[in-house]
Amino acid sequence: MAIVINLDVQLAKKKMSVAELAAAIEITPVNVSVLKNGRAKAVRFSTLDAICRVLDCQPGDILVWVPDEEVGA
Repeated sequence: MAIVINLDVQLAKKKMSVAELAAAIEITPVNVSVLKNGRAKAVRFSTLDAICRVLDCQPGDILVWVPDEEVGA
């Protein structure tokens, strides 16, 4: 099982940088980068809520579950 993070796609759609998103949701740019690059082990619902509010998207636009056999494909 793998969760794919599409935060970079949503940032590109809004033409927003990691630093701009970090400032808008009041977390560090490093923490946004960790999430964006798929290295995060967890995400708080309050953070996900803030991201969706700022980017005007749904959680499913950012987090996508992909079966194991499709991860390497």
